[in-house]
Amino acid sequence: MPAATLHTADELLRLDIPGKCTELIRGRLLVREPPGFLHGRVAMKLATAIATFVDRSKLGLVLAAETGFKLASNPDTVRAPDVAFISRERLPNPAPQGYAALAPDLVVEVLSPSDRPGYVLGKVADWLTAGSRLVWVVDPARRSATVYRADGTETFVAEEGSLDGEDVLPSFTCRLDAILS
Repeated sequence: MPAATLHTADELLRLDIPGKCTELIRGRLLVREPPGFLHGRVAMKLATAIATFVDRSKLGLVLAAETGFKLASNPDTVRAPDVAFISRERLPNPAPQGYAALAPDLVVEVLSPSDRPGYVLGKVADWLTAGSRLVWVVDPARRSATVYRADGTETFVAEEGSLDGEDVLPSFTCRLDAILS
C-alpha cells in the first residue's frame, strides 16, 4: 500500500473544494462539511461579545470562523477555530497573506453534531501545544462548555455559568445561557 501524500500549508492555501471546510493535520488533509445553523449562531454571538470587548479596550484582534493558523511545520498543521483572539503584542506585522504561524491566545470551538470527542480533544491539544493559553469548547446540544488551559487544567461550565477571559482577556465574562439562547 503506498504511503499517503503529505500536503503543505501552501498547498492548502491554494486548495479549493467548494462547500467544504478544510484543515491540515500533520500533513494530512481533513475535509469536512460546513457546520449547521445553530453552530453559526452560537459562534457569531460569542465572536460579537469578544470582539466588542476587545475593540473597546484595544486589546488586540478577534478573527472570524475558519481563519487558518499554521501550528506546526514539517509536516504542516493548519487548524481553523470558530473564534480566535490574538493579543495586540503578538499580532504579526505585517499581517500575513496566508496563514499566521502562531496560535491565538484564546480559541473558541463550537461543537457540531458530527464532531467526535477524539477529534475535538485532538484539536484542543494542537492549540495548547502550539501556544494557545485558553481554549473554550462550547457544546450547544448539551448547553455547556469546557475550558482548557495551557497549564493542563480544565473546567466544566454549565448553562447558567459564565465563560471568563481569565488572564487572557482580563475582566471579560459572558453568560453561557446568553450565547446559547
